[in-house]
Amino acid sequence: MSTPLLQIRNLHAGYGRAEVLHGIDLQAGLGSVITVIGPNGAGKSTLLNALMGVLPSKGAIEFQGHDISTLSLEERVMLGIALVPEKRELFSTMPVEDNLVLGAFRQVRLRNRQWREQIEQVYTLFPRLKERRAQLAGTLSGGERQMLAVGRALMSRPTLLMLDEPSLGLAPLVVQEIFRTVNALRKTGVTILLVEQNARAALEVADHGYVLETGSVSVEGPARELAGDSRVIDTYLGTAKA
Repeated sequence: MSTPLLQIRNLHAGYGRAEVLHGIDLQAGLGSVITVIGPNGAGKSTLLNALMGVLPSKGAIEFQGHDISTLSLEERVMLGIALVPEKRELFSTMPVEDNLVLGAFRQVRLRNRQWREQIEQVYTLFPRLKERRAQLAGTLSGGERQMLAVGRALMSRPTLLMLDEPSLGLAPLVVQEIFRTVNALRKTGVTILLVEQNARAALEVADHGYVLETGSVSVEGPARELAGDSRVIDTYLGTAKA
């Protein structure tokens, strides 16, 4: 793995007195796709929320060589970190394009006058969104809503894009399209931290993987090796569809 863009050491996080993550170590190299797989309740979403600054945490979180563990959510966004949450959290009563414009908050704050060009790049990645640019976000299909959520995050031109269960609740053909998009994003140089229950699809697209169980990393390694690991196969891949 290349020099880490993101380095996490001994991360602890949870809700109130209930600790969910117990000493997580994880790293992501620049331009890589890292996946975190595991069962429901393992702490996958908690991990992303802690990295985003939504939840308080203890331990070291280094981004681009600097400790960001004490920074606010907004400060982390301004550094180039973006999260697409599991529930998408779109502005349902606003058109598609207005949702995208709101995602350009970071670029506007940085006084990047070319931020509007990013909309066309998002439309190139998701042609369906361009077709529906004037349609209310709340009327989109599940797959289109996921595309819009990813597109809105990309409007900030993030260095690190975190995706929380992007395939959740989507039809198999749409899931394939979402993972093709992850592959396409890899070519743009953005680093992706992908949290997924669809372990097979996640390991196929990732460079490196971590298996999270009951708040701790039980096994980690190159994605191809994990896909061939008997423990991972028995627990996560045995009944999964190709």
